[in-house]
Amino acid sequence: MKTPLRTFVLLTSAALLAPIAASAAGDAAAGKVIYTANCVTCHGEKGMGDGPLGAALNPPPRDYTKGVFKFDTDKDGKTGTDADLKNVIKNGAAKFGGSPLMAPWPAFTDKQLDDLIAYIRQFKK
Repeated sequence: MKTPLRTFVLLTSAALLAPIAASAAGDAAAGKVIYTANCVTCHGEKGMGDGPLGAALNPPPRDYTKGVFKFDTDKDGKTGTDADLKNVIKNGAAKFGGSPLMAPWPAFTDKQLDDLIAYIRQFKK
């Protein structure tokens, strides 16, 4: 394959795949709706772990503004990946050695989890 044709094929492929990659990321606006309905009570409006119920919990809920997540649930050598967050939200933190106060939320769909994680990631300062 000649270089110009190869370049064209690669660029065309990248352009066709870009919408697929973009759709894989969550919608933070949709995630905010889920967060407000389900997470704000413990994690707080600004994700600082200071919600009205969270203030009474020991250990306190995770402060998302720090952007630090401690679990490597899928054993890929990286903590706090989207897959790790999905696993903790869906299965609860206790399953991975964390607090049983972070209960499992198994009813969320993968799309809802993607949206929620996109919103949570926006808290990092």
